[in-house]
Amino acid sequence: MLSAGLIFWPIVGFLAACNLYIGPRIGSDQIAMQWGLDDRPTWYASKAVGLWGMVAFALAVRFLIWVLSTYAPSKVHGAEIGLVLFSVIVGASHVLIIRKAVQAS
Repeated sequence: MLSAGLIFWPIVGFLAACNLYIGPRIGSDQIAMQWGLDDRPTWYASKAVGLWGMVAFALAVRFLIWVLSTYAPSKVHGAEIGLVLFSVIVGASHVLIIRKAVQAS
């Protein structure tokens, strides 16, 4: 899982850097977290949860993958590519969320 970590950890650092840089620029106390087909927000989260919850979620999923790969390796298949795809998707979706939050405020 070393090569997947070379993608995962920089993306987690990027998420934290985005939160620290863009977080103060978000004026509202809530952030839209999901949008419907009509491009209107369907639910909101508090600013802290919206920003740092994604980092916590990424770390929790990474920990779960590590635990399963260590203690039940016969049950885990394709962990490398799965972690790389997960990292890219989480990074892209977080950038979209905070970009929309800045535009809304």
